[in-house]
Amino acid sequence: QVRLVESGGGLVQAGGSLRLSCEASGRDFRRYTMGWFRQADGKARQFVAAVRWESGAPYYSDSVKGNFTVSRDNAKNTVYLQMNCLKPEDTAVYYCAADREDYYGDYMTQESEFSYWGQGIQVTVSS
Repeated sequence: QVRLVESGGGLVQAGGSLRLSCEASGRDFRRYTMGWFRQADGKARQFVAAVRWESGAPYYSDSVKGNFTVSRDNAKNTVYLQMNCLKPEDTAVYYCAADREDYYGDYMTQESEFSYWGQGIQVTVSS
C-alpha cells in the first residue's frame, strides 16, 4: 500500500519561509516523479513543482519559480519543497504527488498524471 505523508506546513507571515516534506512508503519509488500541487479555497488544484527520478531535474510552475525549490532524497523516499518569500496568494492546501515516469520521460504537470497522493497539508500566509 502506497502512502505519501506531508509535513512542515503551518502559518507564516508574508515574506517568511516554510519547508514542506513528503515521505513516501509502500513501494520502490525508483523511476517515479515526485512533486507538489496546491489548492486554494474555491480554486482548482494546480501544479507547483516536481523532481524527476531519471535525471533528478526539478521543474516548476512559473508562479513559484525563483522562490520555491524542490528537491528529493531518494534514500529517504522523500521530496521537499522549500518555500521562500511567501505571499498570501501562496495560501493553500499543498499535496504531495507521485507516479511512475513513462517510457518517454515526459514532464508530468497534470493531476491526472499522478496516481498517488498525500492527504494534503495547510500552508497559510498572513498579510
